[in-house]
Amino acid sequence: MASVELVAVGTELLLGQLVDTNTAFIAQRLSEAGIDVRATHAVGDNRERIAALLSEILARADGAITTGGLGPTIDDLTKEAVCDALELDVELYEPALEQMERTFAALGRQMRSNNRKQAELPRGSLPLRNPNGTAPGFVAFSRDGKFVACVPGVPREMKPMIVDRLLPYLRERLQARETIVTFVLHTIGLGESEVDHRIDQLFRSSENPKIAVLAQSYRVDVKVMAKAASVTAAHELIAPLRREIESRLSGFIFGSNDASPASAVERLLEKRNLTLAVAESCTGGRIAAALTGVPGASKTFLGAVVAYDDAVKREQLGITRATLDAHGAVSAEVAAAMARAVRVRLNAGLGLAITGIAGPTGGTAAKPLGLIWLAVDDGTDEATTWRFELGGDREAIQERATTLALGTLWRYLSRDNGERIS
Repeated sequence: MASVELVAVGTELLLGQLVDTNTAFIAQRLSEAGIDVRATHAVGDNRERIAALLSEILARADGAITTGGLGPTIDDLTKEAVCDALELDVELYEPALEQMERTFAALGRQMRSNNRKQAELPRGSLPLRNPNGTAPGFVAFSRDGKFVACVPGVPREMKPMIVDRLLPYLRERLQARETIVTFVLHTIGLGESEVDHRIDQLFRSSENPKIAVLAQSYRVDVKVMAKAASVTAAHELIAPLRREIESRLSGFIFGSNDASPASAVERLLEKRNLTLAVAESCTGGRIAAALTGVPGASKTFLGAVVAYDDAVKREQLGITRATLDAHGAVSAEVAAAMARAVRVRLNAGLGLAITGIAGPTGGTAAKPLGLIWLAVDDGTDEATTWRFELGGDREAIQERATTLALGTLWRYLSRDNGERIS
């Protein structure tokens, strides 16, 4: 299989000032096109280091793809580094210069001399037209037939250039005739080691498709990757292994691919013709945000009360001072009362409540940092409550508590329901 390595250029990446989403996008598209990504790299705006890295990559891979560093400023050095690595000079690409002149004229702005350098490409390279910006991309070639493809770092320019121009060219050049399809099963309620234990034999016996386990925040993904001549053929390879994994993890798989704990909850609420109201304390509205992020959530999710302060618990939810004084805000009794109150006040079929200690202060020996109480009330009996102790800092506890609350609600809704993912 043809292989490439990816290089994200920009000092801001190394300083943590910008999150690199370009590499993930390109890697996924290359995988789908049957082109193997050997490694990914980030490098600062340093001409010598970029050139050295490209030379190293071309010694072991068929080519490199870079993002960023094609702009008009003094620190945009990718093209110069490519020329150094491949021992090339530059030549003017007239169509790019003409497009730039038209763009600046349409904007009523003067085109500076430094913009002209964007239209200068390594000699003999293949230009990649950029209708969404001023900097063209290009594919430059070494003497031994390897390549360096360079695209802009701005995602709205990079993405169409990759999909519409670079990928079709690379598939033909590299004779990529296979595709890699990844199917993801999402689990909740099992630890990573338990998931691994249940499917260990499948790991050992399956080469194509391959299996990978990825731990998320209080949930675990199982990825099944198949390589075949077509997407259809890859899915046919995946199907029997998927069924076996589902059997071994039955009751813990809440969805596949783009599914989330929130979308899994929404699906079951709609299936059961139920509505939901939420009362949140320690998560501060994160559960409601996750639920409303699902398209069509208005069919099932009515609303939420963020009762962070005890006064709000009393005034908006009717939790009595006696209950709070007797048990404390972080308790099974208060969580149950919150779930019941929000269900009644918003006239919902179900009430979900969460209260806890996210820190960094407030923990005691009896109620440690990370203590979480969840409750679900359906109006038929006393609310069901769960106690958890979570680790991590404040941000981690809030994130994990949100996932845990949605996952617990999903399992509550799935009970005796024979729920299977589609």
